[in-house]
Amino acid sequence: MSVPKKALLVICDGLGDRPCKELANKTPLEAAKKPNLNALAKDGACGIMSPLGAGIRAGSDTAHLSIFGYNIKRYYLGRGPLEALGLKMQLQQGDIAFRANLATVDKKGVIIDRRAGRIDNSEPFAELLNGMEIKGIKFIIKAGTAHRLALVMRGKGLSPNISDSDPHKEGIKPLEIKPLDDSKEAAFTAKVLNEFLAKAHKILAGHKLNKERKKQGLMEANFVLTRGAGVFKRIPSFEERFRMKACCIAGAGLYKGIARFIGMDVLDVEGATGKANTNINAKISKAIEALGEYDFVFVHIKGCDVFGHDGNAKGKREFIERIDSALKPLLKLKDVLVIITADHSTPCCMKDHSGDAVPVLLRGPGVRTDDVTEFTERACAKGYYRFDKGMELMNEILNLMNKAELVGS
Repeated sequence: MSVPKKALLVICDGLGDRPCKELANKTPLEAAKKPNLNALAKDGACGIMSPLGAGIRAGSDTAHLSIFGYNIKRYYLGRGPLEALGLKMQLQQGDIAFRANLATVDKKGVIIDRRAGRIDNSEPFAELLNGMEIKGIKFIIKAGTAHRLALVMRGKGLSPNISDSDPHKEGIKPLEIKPLDDSKEAAFTAKVLNEFLAKAHKILAGHKLNKERKKQGLMEANFVLTRGAGVFKRIPSFEERFRMKACCIAGAGLYKGIARFIGMDVLDVEGATGKANTNINAKISKAIEALGEYDFVFVHIKGCDVFGHDGNAKGKREFIERIDSALKPLLKLKDVLVIITADHSTPCCMKDHSGDAVPVLLRGPGVRTDDVTEFTERACAKGYYRFDKGMELMNEILNLMNKAELVGS
């Protein structure tokens, strides 16, 4: 039997779940009609995976890095740099990057909306603040989707060891940023960022853009909330480590940022939104096309996670059925190792990430098939594979593609 020449990894964000009352105590994956996923499972081998370890609630960023074979204790730098890279910001060694929201505060400084009324376009507000300098530190701001921003501090004497200003809830004032260690760098970074946020508030609150929003009865975008500080540094690329040219197909910025961080090319796909309305068919078509040029193709599909956070079990089931329909062309692939899994579970009953293991299937030349004929959480738990950590999945991919290094002699 031949060795697979290429690998196609599909990560369905938040796919795993728990039994849902509205689905007769089935998970959305169990309740969904999914002939193609079941066919791939029957033709391959299945199992379960705990991306960061049994029972550990994984964030999307840390889970993806682990699945790509990067030890998060060594390579995870914080969410901020990944968000900035996802927006194509050109980071330099030592930059401190943050996730940020445009928010609305009242005259007393109390947050009344963390997302400024889910503002459609934050770009004109980002332009007002971009390029400001305080005490030799330059602030670089770029708009993301809707209320989201990426904020970068560039200069000497900075540290990522500072707290968030975002309290993650309304009805209280933004938090004062404080150093998280005793270093002068952390103290300086916190002081400068607090000063920037105060100046940014004055600029935004008095600007004609917000006066116009107020006239229209819209929430003013008059404050910037920051979180997820991280320092950027260059790390060994995916191709350097695994001798495979890799690309990413995703809609949401975070996953593009993770891909750029590890040196993957990011391919644009029309209609790839990172939301429930994303064009899954276009993503899969682009992925199959990309196999002609790349050794490793990563496809990210976000929608299951969105429905999980909303507690919408029926919507999640229906989105899984859309995924299944789009995956039908994968059944015809030859000499390609197809891997389908999730980065974490997002149970509808929790409306958040859980530490529940996720299902995984591998199908292609050399895979030792098992007796699993359904791609579900419980069925996959009876399969051939058990990955105690996400990094083990990359080991098996390399093994099946005859790219694993020999340990010993």
